[in-house]
Amino acid sequence: MALWFTRNGASTAIPGLITLAIFPVIWLSASGLLAKTSLVLSFVGPFIIALPSVLSHLPRPSAADYSVLLLPLMMFAMAVCIRLAGSNARLQQGRVSRRDQALRQLLAASRERETLLKTILDTIDVGIVAVDSQGETLLINDQQKAFLRMAMPDAHGPADGALGAHGPADGAHGPAAAQGPAERAHGPAEQGWLVFGQDRQTPIQLEKGPVQRAIRGETFSDYLLWFGAGTEQRAISTAARVMKSDVDGGFGGAVVVFKDVTDVVHALAAKDELIANVSHEFGSPLTSILGNIDLVLRGDQELQPATKRGLEVAERNAERLRALVEDLLSSAVAVESVHLRRTDLAGLVENTLVSARAQADAAHVGLVADVPAPLWANADPLRLGQALDNLVSNAIKYSPGGGLVTVRAERNDGWVQLEVKDTGMGMTKDESARIFTRFFRTNAARQAAIPGVGLGLSITKSIVERHGGSISCSSEPGNGSTFTLALPAG
Repeated sequence: MALWFTRNGASTAIPGLITLAIFPVIWLSASGLLAKTSLVLSFVGPFIIALPSVLSHLPRPSAADYSVLLLPLMMFAMAVCIRLAGSNARLQQGRVSRRDQALRQLLAASRERETLLKTILDTIDVGIVAVDSQGETLLINDQQKAFLRMAMPDAHGPADGALGAHGPADGAHGPAAAQGPAERAHGPAEQGWLVFGQDRQTPIQLEKGPVQRAIRGETFSDYLLWFGAGTEQRAISTAARVMKSDVDGGFGGAVVVFKDVTDVVHALAAKDELIANVSHEFGSPLTSILGNIDLVLRGDQELQPATKRGLEVAERNAERLRALVEDLLSSAVAVESVHLRRTDLAGLVENTLVSARAQADAAHVGLVADVPAPLWANADPLRLGQALDNLVSNAIKYSPGGGLVTVRAERNDGWVQLEVKDTGMGMTKDESARIFTRFFRTNAARQAAIPGVGLGLSITKSIVERHGGSISCSSEPGNGSTFTLALPAG
């Protein structure tokens, strides 16, 4: 109405006043009015403003008057465009609002799951550390913080300061939160952390720390460390699993688990002590029995055939019982102490094969060695020689039809790998998974009446683990078995 009066009152002075109708048209189109109402007003308003000029020139309107009538159509078209743009904007705003609401719900659910996960992790009695591919700590629970406090020489130190992947969990190294991953992995070590190897006295080295091993992509389990000192020292069993990257499937980090197994270790030690004591008490009477039987059998007096056979049976069974007692005693005390020193493994392999030559010839089994000389490693020659003797002896014993036993060795990335391979009867997959269990024997060995009590491989596994290494077995029925030892080269 204001534009109608203004335009028709001053059209001669200011002819273009009708174009001011664009402002109310824009306002109406962008307002909250109904679409039909705003579109009708956007056309009718400019038309009414222009109509008096046209009517005043009737019956002969000029071309300018007709051109003025085009303005309502232009205003109507502009209103339609504004309406469509506004509708589209409101539609997009609605979508954005819905997405925002969905994101808020997801965020709330994520926070709930995070709280639940943290509560669960802080409730369990297992320490957990998660690290990314660069060694940065992603997650650590309260139990792990308690383990770290246990390993600190100063009980009042900042327990949370060792949250990084290169804290005391990795051996004699302190917090390095202010350093980059590379600096922390290779920088100077802070001495004094109370984390030791299986001998409970030797501080664990940087590269042997469980988190460092996990960052290098290793997967392991039952890696035993000792945290603390004195009567408060605790046995901690560690295990690690690798996380795959979502981008390329490569190494994306690792999760390391720490579990207190002190009670289990003490129980096993008590059991071994009991076995050792009982075995020792059995040894003296058995020696006396065998000695007296030997005196009777090989004495000057004549024995009746039945009596002699009975004594020979008693002698064989006493010898068998003595062998069992010796195996039990070995399983209890063989790995109590391992004294590492620079050792040539090639010499150990040669001594083992020389000792086994008579047994191999009797069983028609060939012995082959493929070991570079010298092959140096940090090892206890007595204990490791015992482990090799067990493996080679088993390989010969479980090749009753003859065959070939091959011993190979090589050095690879700071590790020495020893392989003992035979062409004997082999085992099933389930049997090879249980072969290191005490007193376990395969069905084929029992059916073939091969002597043994199932302790040799258990002793061998303990010796290898005391060296900081691992042992594995791969086998197929009828195709022999392969035992692989991995030892730190030092």
